[in-house]
Amino acid sequence: MFLGRVMGHATSTVKHPSMKGWKLLLVMALRADEKTIEGDPILVVDSIGAGKGQTVVITSDGIGARELLGHKNTPVRWSVLGIRDP
Repeated sequence: MFLGRVMGHATSTVKHPSMKGWKLLLVMALRADEKTIEGDPILVVDSIGAGKGQTVVITSDGIGARELLGHKNTPVRWSVLGIRDP
């Protein structure tokens, strides 16, 4: 679990059935200073309405993602847990 900055959203015309109807975000991980971006973009499922430029708490909990999407074979690994207050 760590903080990331939402860089934008992703659109897919073909995706796994478990992802139908879910908002997908591109998130960049933040270092401890909460300003420096680190690593490659991560595709994240969003159920709480985060927007571009917001800082979010994300998790790679696969079990949580499966429960969130209601599908035991989903390929989704990352999901948004919360939006950080400004």
